[in-house]
Amino acid sequence: MTIRRTRHAPDRVDTPTARPVEPPALVGRRRIAELTGSWRTALRIARRESRRARRRTALVLAMIALPVAVLAFLAASYDMAELTPQERVDRRLGVADAELRWIADNPVGQDERGEGWFTRDDTYLPPAKANAAQLTALLGPGSRVTEVRTYITLTLRGPHRDEDVSGRVLDLGDPLARGLVRFRAGRAPQQPGEVAVSPVALRRLDLHLGHAVAVADGSRAYTVVGVVEFPDDLGPVVALHPGAVPPTGPEIDSVWLADVPGAVDAALVSRLNERGVVVTPRPPADAATEPGLSWLGSVSLGDTNDLSTGVLIAGLGLLEVVLLVGPAFAVGVRRRRRDLALVAVAGGDAAQLRRVVLADGVVLGVLGAAAGLLVGVGVAFAGRPLVEQYVFGARFGGYRCWPAALVLLGGVAVLAGVLAALAPAWSAARQDVSAGLTGRGTPPASRARWLALGLGLVVGGAGLAAVGATRTSPAVILAGLILGELGLVCCTPTLIGALARLGRVLPLAPRIALRDASRNRAAAAPAICAVMAAVASSVALGGYLASDGARDARAYQPALPAGHVRVDPIDSTRQPTLTQVAAAAREQLGTGAVAPLHALGCGPKGTGYCDVTPVVPVERACPWQARDDLTESDRRQARADPRCRIREADYFGGYVQTGVDDGTALPLLTGADPATTAAAAVVLRAGGVVVTDPRYLHDGLVTVRVDEVEAGPDRAVAVRDLPGYALPRAVGQPRLLLSEAAARQLGLSWSPAGWVIGTTSPPDDDHRKRFATALRSFGTVSLTVEYGGAPRDVSPLLLLLAAAAGVITVGAAGIATALAAAEGRAELTTLAAVGAAPALRRLLAICQAGVIAGLGSVLGIVAGLGTAAIVLFSANRQYADDWPLVDPYPILVPWPALGVLVLVPVVAMLGAGLFTRARLPIERQMD
Repeated sequence: MTIRRTRHAPDRVDTPTARPVEPPALVGRRRIAELTGSWRTALRIARRESRRARRRTALVLAMIALPVAVLAFLAASYDMAELTPQERVDRRLGVADAELRWIADNPVGQDERGEGWFTRDDTYLPPAKANAAQLTALLGPGSRVTEVRTYITLTLRGPHRDEDVSGRVLDLGDPLARGLVRFRAGRAPQQPGEVAVSPVALRRLDLHLGHAVAVADGSRAYTVVGVVEFPDDLGPVVALHPGAVPPTGPEIDSVWLADVPGAVDAALVSRLNERGVVVTPRPPADAATEPGLSWLGSVSLGDTNDLSTGVLIAGLGLLEVVLLVGPAFAVGVRRRRRDLALVAVAGGDAAQLRRVVLADGVVLGVLGAAAGLLVGVGVAFAGRPLVEQYVFGARFGGYRCWPAALVLLGGVAVLAGVLAALAPAWSAARQDVSAGLTGRGTPPASRARWLALGLGLVVGGAGLAAVGATRTSPAVILAGLILGELGLVCCTPTLIGALARLGRVLPLAPRIALRDASRNRAAAAPAICAVMAAVASSVALGGYLASDGARDARAYQPALPAGHVRVDPIDSTRQPTLTQVAAAAREQLGTGAVAPLHALGCGPKGTGYCDVTPVVPVERACPWQARDDLTESDRRQARADPRCRIREADYFGGYVQTGVDDGTALPLLTGADPATTAAAAVVLRAGGVVVTDPRYLHDGLVTVRVDEVEAGPDRAVAVRDLPGYALPRAVGQPRLLLSEAAARQLGLSWSPAGWVIGTTSPPDDDHRKRFATALRSFGTVSLTVEYGGAPRDVSPLLLLLAAAAGVITVGAAGIATALAAAEGRAELTTLAAVGAAPALRRLLAICQAGVIAGLGSVLGIVAGLGTAAIVLFSANRQYADDWPLVDPYPILVPWPALGVLVLVPVVAMLGAGLFTRARLPIERQMD
């Protein structure tokens, strides 16, 4: 090929061809382009790395996706359970046009939805008995109504025991009422002796269509003709025919469903309000819902304190996820040291190295969020019938999820992944490039500033929790707890380094475990902190619950001696006799100690209600009243006055129980010994009274005051000084027992009120039901058993928290141990080459799990006990200056929870030893 050049004059010089000059790129655009390209490359590297390390990827995805799936399940279930305004109207009205409630017999006003109402003239007249004809006349020609009565309690005979069911009276043959239910089988009741039952009632009562079911007292029986489901109540419900329970007067829970020929306009509502009827109309189809309101009620913005508490609890959960996922990212960075060093050699700066590691968190966070959301929403949709039946007890609305909540959950999951990769990314950007290329390890350096920061956060968090306890603010307490845990997180690497120095005197396996934890602090510290955070939260809350339970038990006042039973008749017109009750007690409860109880009443016929109280003498009465606005000086004097040393529970919650007795019921009511009972019975037979509080007795007399409630609180009907006797020791609240002669002097009457039965131990559920069954033919009774104090069993919430902390501890120890085993494979190969025993690998895994679980549990227990002590001490200081005296919170150790948490590290170590192969790896190096 010949190349020809253009000939020019000898004195002419070639000039280059002019090219267009490009304008300089803007700095902002160039920076955005660099960031976009850098992140695109980092994300591509992260995706490739996730495919390479599939086991580690699956581990991280499981830890991120599991909490997301649980929260997505809750969000979707809650959204389906929250009915829309139209769904609420359809469930409440069925196919009716309006719901009517006859509230009063004078004009009322209401809001447009019929939820709130008021009387216009500030007076309330109870409504008279209403019927369908009256309401139809008010609605106008062509209207039709049907009555629905709810909340009727029925006790029916079951195959093994009596069952309490909810009854509803409505005519299911009427289309207006039929729209409220869903028929499963059978037909609507057409006679008073027919009923339709819900599926749950059908199972509990072991019934079938056509079977008969009887009321517990045997007064009536019904035939089951249908199986229906009420969408708003999936429990045991029985639908009764209106003729089965005829109305005896105005029913408070009675509503009327109305069908009108036209629209329910404002004029009709106003006309009904004039007669005392409240209307809930069906909204028009094109009615717009007000912002922040549902059609049947307002949606409150919520309490700010509750919102902040929820946010902080979510923050604790996020911190726990970050600490659990952090070791996996740290190990991944250590295994990719050479790749990161090559990126640095190729010109990557520290920011680009951080992006490479942070991209792992972004990719795994997105994948974990997607998997968790799909699983959570899918399980919510698939398990919807079970949640409706056993959790909410009502049918949901349409199939929907909570999009805003799901987006937030996805964002939080990605944030958790990024935060978990943040510390490894920071360490990767500061690593020595030459050490990374050659594979040499660099000893970690413990910086004093992190220790100082951690100690500062611990002190600040403790102070903030104390302030929150004095102000009874859970949000502030949780904020202090989070700050304290973050401070311990900052201090943990330094603590690990200090413990590693002490490992020189230990045997080989624990010495290697401590050395590995010190070398791999980026992986060991988050796992230890995760265990610490879970254990600290469990112990702190467990300490508070244990203290609160002990405080409640100390403030508990029994109504009867331990094991005794009070029997009250339900129907005053049909009740058993003393002989019948005593016979049932001997046969079913194994005791013959039965005494009758008598209640006081006003007048000779007991038609009124009287307030009968003993009067404390003036010289013994406290001069201050707790309801008064007392100054600090008055409260101080009241606390120092022996007459005023009374607890708040006794002052506000106690009252004197009265009755009439001749000494027969006295020992069963008060638990007095025989000698005291005999002395008190002598006073009662002589026409006196008996009190259980010695303050009321003065000069052998007790002043008794009688006030009629209708006469006003300051107008006494009678005041008498009667011969009295004070029991030195008695059980329960203060009592005043009058003899028949004393009651006559005060102008009082008395009537049977029940029986008290003395037993040596509280009867169990089976004996109580057999006793009630034995009296069923004579009348229906209710039983009250005194157990002698507040339940002392271990709180289920306490055990649940301990179990959750144990699961987290075992999981964190297992994760850290597995990652350490994968990281230390080369060292295990070296140990095998120098002749180490195969059992050394298993012993090393046990020691590594012990370091993680043991150190985390110890730190968590110390932090939890300290937090509980600060909170309880601050709460006691808050009530130290109050009067009446408030029972302080005792500072207790939750031993059941601590017992579980102490065993958890042992379980983690045994699990690590069980699932670790004893054979040491042997690798051959190829030339």
